[in-house]
Amino acid sequence: MVAPNIPNRQQDDARAREPRVNHRIRVPEVRLVGLDGDQLGVVPIEEAMRMAQEAGVDLVEVAAAARPPVCKLMDYGKFKYLQKKKAAEAKRSSTHIEVKEVKFRPKTDDHDFQTKMNQARRFLQDGDRVKVTVMFRGREIAYARMQQERLMEIANALADVSAVDVLPKVEGRNMSMMLNPKRGGAHAKPAEAPPPTPPAAPSPPPAPTGPTVTTRRSGGSIT
Repeated sequence: MVAPNIPNRQQDDARAREPRVNHRIRVPEVRLVGLDGDQLGVVPIEEAMRMAQEAGVDLVEVAAAARPPVCKLMDYGKFKYLQKKKAAEAKRSSTHIEVKEVKFRPKTDDHDFQTKMNQARRFLQDGDRVKVTVMFRGREIAYARMQQERLMEIANALADVSAVDVLPKVEGRNMSMMLNPKRGGAHAKPAEAPPPTPPAAPSPPPAPTGPTVTTRRSGGSIT
């Protein structure tokens, strides 16, 4: 038994949203727009189709509700590609960037501190913003200046993959700074050290000084 041909509703909806092109435009006349946007006036559909064929492009209905419908001469395949590319770029630009937080204390040991640094680097390489926070307890807030310098050391260590968005500032019992990921994410290259300065060329040795020659003449001498 042959299965009935059930139409795909999603495909039908997508096709219905697409403009009518070429022979799918079934009206006696259209208001025609040229390749360069020139208004060519109202022309019979046959003439519009002929002009499209001669130009090697498509006749695309761009305003179906108008009377008569407005059609444009264009390369429809290229038009669809550009529209798809534009939509993808708009989607990328509207992608939500997460904010990750890395916390440590003034007494965090070197091993744990390095682990936090590596974690922050991974977040930044993934394209996330990173909030770096120092948490104070009791009288530790007296060392805020020292921790501010430590936060800036972190910013310098991560400068190859991030840029400081918000400088270190005190928020209650905490001090935080915000880092933004640099363009390139996981492919960001580490900062390169400047090339070493070549050693200066040695100075040439001084010219040898010859012995003084004295020539005696009668009546005087020349040295």
